[in-house]
Amino acid sequence: MNASLFLQGLGLGAGLIIAIGAQNAYVLRQGLKREHHLGIAAVCALSDALLITLGGAGVGTLIASTPVLASGAAALGAAFLLVYGALAFRRAWVGEALNNGSDAPPARTLKSALLTALAFSLLNPHALLDTVVLLGSISGQYAWDARVWFLTGAMIASFTWFFTLAFAAGYLAPLFRKPNTWRILDGLIGCVMWAIAASLLNGAFL
Repeated sequence: MNASLFLQGLGLGAGLIIAIGAQNAYVLRQGLKREHHLGIAAVCALSDALLITLGGAGVGTLIASTPVLASGAAALGAAFLLVYGALAFRRAWVGEALNNGSDAPPARTLKSALLTALAFSLLNPHALLDTVVLLGSISGQYAWDARVWFLTGAMIASFTWFFTLAFAAGYLAPLFRKPNTWRILDGLIGCVMWAIAASLLNGAFL
């Protein structure tokens, strides 16, 4: 085991993942509602593991060197984030609260929740940039036997973070029994989504 490279991958992976972003906002929101939160965390972590593996295999270098692929990924991701941001602003306008009563809004299905998590993981160029391009390019400087430990550290950081976020969100649940708290969260989520979408479009086409 190469402990030094493992810790480098763990630290860099954590630094890239632990930030306000589309994936984290979605995991947090579903964790607060205790709605398929463990499955969503698993999808996000496994998707990151897949992207990290692809980056280590050299796919990131290919994407970064092909402007058409980079611009297409940015446009697709921006469209998705704009739509989800609009939905978040709509929720902020309507208002909701954690409610176990009969008047609680219907929960999204497991399939819908997991597909949304998959979209946040694979249609998010920021996630692709961090995992495939950045981690991939850094790991590329190491030989294969050493590279594995670096990539493993990054994957473990991802798994640890997403499941911690999904579990820890439940402790904030009492705050979210008030509609105004949800309005603030959804408003912030909408702003984050649209800000990321704007930065993607700006970087790809301007």
